[in-house]
Amino acid sequence: MPESRSSPTAELPVVRAIRGGLRLAAHPERAAAMQAYMKSAMPFRGVRAPEGARIYRAALAAHPVVSREEWEAVVRELYDHAAYREERYGALHLFHARPHTRWRDADALPLLEHLVSTGAWWDLVDHASTAVGEILLQDREAAIPVLERWAAGEDIWLARAAIIGQRKLRDRTDFELMVRLIAPSVGHREFFVGKGIGWALREYSKTDAQAVRDFVAATPQLTPLSRREALKWLERRQA
Repeated sequence: MPESRSSPTAELPVVRAIRGGLRLAAHPERAAAMQAYMKSAMPFRGVRAPEGARIYRAALAAHPVVSREEWEAVVRELYDHAAYREERYGALHLFHARPHTRWRDADALPLLEHLVSTGAWWDLVDHASTAVGEILLQDREAAIPVLERWAAGEDIWLARAAIIGQRKLRDRTDFELMVRLIAPSVGHREFFVGKGIGWALREYSKTDAQAVRDFVAATPQLTPLSRREALKWLERRQA
């Protein structure tokens, strides 16, 4: 694919380092299989995840991002102007990088919404959505109305992100909020929504098994997929 990028942010050192590193690490013989597996219209460089992570870390170490404005510009450049999917993975690495924790707050929700809605596939959405829980813990009042809008809207990827966003919070999970975010999609037949509901419930079942059992029992509208996924860990534990 031609790599014509004329935006000013394309010349930022960290962007150039990531794109250059991916170009040097490319494995064309793997790229087609990776693209086919992901069912992606965007081609791959053929760079596997561990190798990509090393490239992203090295680029950021050599060229630290020093402001919120630069952080958002770099993330958007790599994400919106990607010629290869690994560039989008690099954008998400920079979005989630520990040095940028201070910028992943309620003011980052529009950027997160953009990443989810334009990513529109499970690999990108699931990675991006881990910031939901982080932002919730920092600023519930600002985050909850946004997540409720995502959950009630027509964009299945925003709904999935809202539903699964607390999956890593364990005992800090707001289960009542999770139930509210699930409610608009509880009988949804779309695979990625139904599976997301089950995944969120399954992860919380590792913290409060009875709460999940009670919710599943009291919610006959759950699809078989959501129900099966929700109870999977509990049933394996009992086997």
